[in-house]
Amino acid sequence: MKRLSVILFSAIFLIGLYSFVGGKYETLKIGSKAPMTDYKMESTSSKSMSLDDVKGANGTLVMFSCNTCPFVIQWEDRYPGLAEQAKKHNIGFALINSNEAKREGADSKSEMKKHADEKGYADIPYLVDQNSKLANAFGGKTTPHVFLFDADWKLVYEGAIDDNSKDAKAVSAPYLSNAMQNLVDGKPIDPNDTKAIGCSIKRVDS
Repeated sequence: MKRLSVILFSAIFLIGLYSFVGGKYETLKIGSKAPMTDYKMESTSSKSMSLDDVKGANGTLVMFSCNTCPFVIQWEDRYPGLAEQAKKHNIGFALINSNEAKREGADSKSEMKKHADEKGYADIPYLVDQNSKLANAFGGKTTPHVFLFDADWKLVYEGAIDDNSKDAKAVSAPYLSNAMQNLVDGKPIDPNDTKAIGCSIKRVDS
C-alpha cells in the first residue's frame, strides 16, 4: 500500500512538473501582439538589431531556427525563397537562434556566421537570442517555428513552414507562403495555426 502511494505521488508530481514546464512558455495566440519588438539582438554581421529594425511595411516574419537540427536542415533550402517572397511583398524577415544551451558549441555566434554563409542567408538577418528571451516571450517551441505578423504586429499565422520537410517538390500545403500571399492580398489566412514540427529549442533550463 505504501509503495502504491509512493508511485501515485511520483506520477502526480511528474504530471504537475510536465504541465508546469510545458505551460511555462505559452505560444502566442492568433491575434496577439508581438512582444519585445524593441529587444536588441546581435546578428551574424555583428550589427545589433531588433524586430522593429527588420519590420516591413506589410508585416514581419519571425522564424526560430538553428544550425544543426535535422528538421531545419531539411527545410532551410526553402529559406532563401521565402526571404525573396517576403521582400517582394514588403514583409520583414528575421531568423532567431535561441539555443542558449548550445551557445558554446554548435550554436555559437561564430558557428551561426559560418552556417549563414554556407546556406545563403545573405539577405536574412540571423540573430542571437541571448538566454532565449525572445523565444520565451513568443512561446517558441521548435526549430523551425514560424510567427507571421501583420503591419500592426498582430499575429496572423503561427506554426510550420509547409507540410513536407523532407521534399520541397512533394509539398501540397505551403502554409507560410500562402499566409504571406493572403496577408498582402487582404484575404483570410486558412489555416492560420498549424503544428510546429522540429527539434525543441535548447533553453538553459530545459
